[in-house]
Amino acid sequence: MSDYIRLEGLEFYGYHGALAEEKELGQRFIVDLELEIDLQEAGMTDRLDQTINYAEVYQKVKEIVEGDSYDLIEAVAEKIADSLLRDYSILEGIAVRVKKPEVPIPGVLDWVEVEIERSSKS
Repeated sequence: MSDYIRLEGLEFYGYHGALAEEKELGQRFIVDLELEIDLQEAGMTDRLDQTINYAEVYQKVKEIVEGDSYDLIEAVAEKIADSLLRDYSILEGIAVRVKKPEVPIPGVLDWVEVEIERSSKS
């Protein structure tokens, strides 16, 4: 059995993209996270130190998305997964979705999204 903490619809303003205009003007990015973690002890003890503080997670993701500039949202997703797996030893796995609503392509769409899944075992 797996337990999860999900954070969905985290919105940030960043400067990611392959085009110079994207890096100069910036745009909105939306991040969804699924954190795989054993929550039984936290549920039984009602202790924050037995789980992951999602306010801290939000801040870490914000620093990544609003920090360094990357050409690819794949790189943004990878940095988020790597950082959280490194910082939280109780995290068993993570799924990261990064959405880019204002994609500079000719056509109508809601967004482009990448999703990666990583495990603490890899």
